[in-house]
Amino acid sequence: MFQLPKPRYTSLAFIALAAGLPATANASDAFTQDSPWMFGDWGGTRSALQAQGYDFTLGYTGEMGSNLHGGFDHDRTARYSDQFTITSHLDLQKILGWNDTEVQLTVTERHGDNISNDRINDPRVGGFTSAQEVWGRGQTWRLTQMWIKRKYFDGALDVKVGRFGEGEDFNSFPCDFQNLAFCGSQVGNWVGGVWYNWPVSQGAMRVRYDLTPALYAQVGVYEQNPSNLESGNGFKLSGSGTQGAVMPIELVWSPHVKGLKGEYRAGYYYSNAKAQDVLKDSNGQPAALSGAAYRSSSSKHGVWLGAQQQITSLASDQSRGLSLFANATMHDKKTNVIDNYVQAGLVYKGPFDARAKDDIGFALARVHANPAYRKNARLANQVAGLDDYDNPGYLPVQDTEYSAELYYGIHLANWLTVRPNLQYIRHPGGVSHVDDALVGGLKIQSTF
Repeated sequence: MFQLPKPRYTSLAFIALAAGLPATANASDAFTQDSPWMFGDWGGTRSALQAQGYDFTLGYTGEMGSNLHGGFDHDRTARYSDQFTITSHLDLQKILGWNDTEVQLTVTERHGDNISNDRINDPRVGGFTSAQEVWGRGQTWRLTQMWIKRKYFDGALDVKVGRFGEGEDFNSFPCDFQNLAFCGSQVGNWVGGVWYNWPVSQGAMRVRYDLTPALYAQVGVYEQNPSNLESGNGFKLSGSGTQGAVMPIELVWSPHVKGLKGEYRAGYYYSNAKAQDVLKDSNGQPAALSGAAYRSSSSKHGVWLGAQQQITSLASDQSRGLSLFANATMHDKKTNVIDNYVQAGLVYKGPFDARAKDDIGFALARVHANPAYRKNARLANQVAGLDDYDNPGYLPVQDTEYSAELYYGIHLANWLTVRPNLQYIRHPGGVSHVDDALVGGLKIQSTF
């Protein structure tokens, strides 16, 4: 039986409202399509505050997912998850006269359920990707950003200190797709026990230096503290529970090819916290056979590559046209479940003259499980005397998962974009026994 989700908020009402609004009203009025905010400019107050250095925003992302076909559980239903974001950005040069200095404070709240957890993936092992990327890291309130940033040497040196996540600056990638394999910093998706993506924050410092106008290098140090992942620690500021530090380094090149923007990233991360081997014990034997504890490694590391390039434009309007992108990550085979990941896709902005701000996106991804991790699962089943996938005690063996997503982004207003999408997931969670899944999705992005 198909069941509809019960979202807390009236997001669909906003969509219906925006679809029927004219764009001819004053852009400062509430619910005007040309306004960047749903509730307008508050009679000019918001613009006046921005001019003085005070910028306040309230954002909303909602995602619906339905298992249309296949997956682990064929009982069709739909799930809804969402996130509120409250941000204040202060330009301290305008407010206090401090040159090139900014402060940002962001609080987030997540809520809802994810169709991937029990309908798409086998709950005994979970999945690699998620059909609703906004779900995760605890359905709770969190202090997501609290940082101060200052530039030196005419802006060439940029230093940021406070609480924030690695993906804000390193291995960064847009989040217009709904499937997690195509959204945000991918290192954090495949080594999440070390690299904490949004909305989790930790004590951090990032230093960036512009080598040329189109090329910069940056390095960071981030507290690795698993207690920050706990739902009850969303506003924790102390360093208790810290196990080490994650240190990423990255080179970013942003060329203009025939006037069209591109961005190319190459980076490396190193964690000095202890990490557990996925297969062997301290004697070098499979721990599943010996019964001994898995051995400990003194570090964890990996690399990433990313590319985005616009390749066409529409006459003189460079905001419209085709862009290509690709991302890849590789990780420590001794300690990480995922050893490599690749992804590629395209986005076309302004496909029709009458819909110049709409966009179409399509992407493919491959997530590959570490062979040592697979061997460990097989040995665990061997020791338990289990070879029947349907036995509740059987540990499914995870190998490779493939994902694809196609979306159409409807730009209803400057403050509201809606992206219906279709996702196809082959071998969800890398488990070949699970039927390939077709997921229908809907992503709502709005600024109040």
